[in-house]
Amino acid sequence: MSYGLEGQRALAEVLFNSIGDGAVTTDEFGRITRINPTAIEILGYTEEETIGMWFPKLFIAYDEDGRAIPLIDRPITRSFVAGSIISERVHYKTKDGNLVPMAITVSPIMVKDQPVGCIEIFRDITKEYEIDKMKSDFISLASHQLRTPLSAIKTYSHMLIDGFMGPINRSQLKALKTIISASNRMNETISTLLNITRIESGSVAVAKKPVTITDLVDEIAAEYKLASIDKDIKLKIIKPKNKIKIISDAVVLKEIIGNLVSNAIKYTNSGGTVTIETKSKGTQVIVSVADTGVGIPENSKDSVFTKFFRAENVVKQETSGTGLGLFLAKGLIKELGGEVWFDSEENKGSTFYVSLPMLPQIIKSKAVNK
Repeated sequence: MSYGLEGQRALAEVLFNSIGDGAVTTDEFGRITRINPTAIEILGYTEEETIGMWFPKLFIAYDEDGRAIPLIDRPITRSFVAGSIISERVHYKTKDGNLVPMAITVSPIMVKDQPVGCIEIFRDITKEYEIDKMKSDFISLASHQLRTPLSAIKTYSHMLIDGFMGPINRSQLKALKTIISASNRMNETISTLLNITRIESGSVAVAKKPVTITDLVDEIAAEYKLASIDKDIKLKIIKPKNKIKIISDAVVLKEIIGNLVSNAIKYTNSGGTVTIETKSKGTQVIVSVADTGVGIPENSKDSVFTKFFRAENVVKQETSGTGLGLFLAKGLIKELGGEVWFDSEENKGSTFYVSLPMLPQIIKSKAVNK
């Protein structure tokens, strides 16, 4: 069956109104041109109250803490400017004032390779948020409850090794060291789970103070020196002649960089190299952790920082692991006002970068010296 121009328009209108999720289209100036019944139901506005209105003013996007997202950072703005599809989670305020979590996808409407508007599809994910919160609460409770018996296991194992309960033979010593090693891994997993629940609940406690990051990196390297020796991996440190200071939380930062170093050692084969480099670049200090390990497959790169993700090549080499370390690192660095990203090539290695702002007086002195 063929349709004339009017018939095609009518069909497009029927299809648009039949979309099960909320749908809104805008013109090149951001004015709303269409809104479907589902969007009206979710947001509480009538069609008359929306058509012709400026989208960013009527539908303000908020983050999880209820703060309005700057106009330039909103998905619809970024999609139009970049001419690409953007998928994110934001909160929209309904007509009656309620903040509702939404999963949104914005696509630019392109004509001759130029954006002439956008179409945004969104759905209410309140139930998913509630389920996620229940999961986080359960993980937090279970993790706290596990810590008490785990502490007893480690304490008594050390007492046995130190001879407080009589002499032990070589095979018993080996078994006790295995118990302690397993307990340490379990303790790390519990700490990771607790930190993730804190990130997701917005309760991460950050105490920012002056930190000499070059000294902090030295401490981290010292802690992982034994692990690198055990795997016959060369651990290199590259740092500037002068020490670099920043305002940050040393404990949180140590966990982020330590996580990257631990991963680099874990996924680098014997005879390889892990390099930790600290340098200043403009107003930022960058710590990079490079390895000559397995690398990240191209089809896995977009998922690296997602929860519970582990690439196929990594699972084949190292069966243990939660897939939470990089998700945690990204969440923690955000709390510190920094960024984390990576470059990688499969079978050749990866380099992860952590960027943080330097102290203002250091930046000023550099400018004067120039």
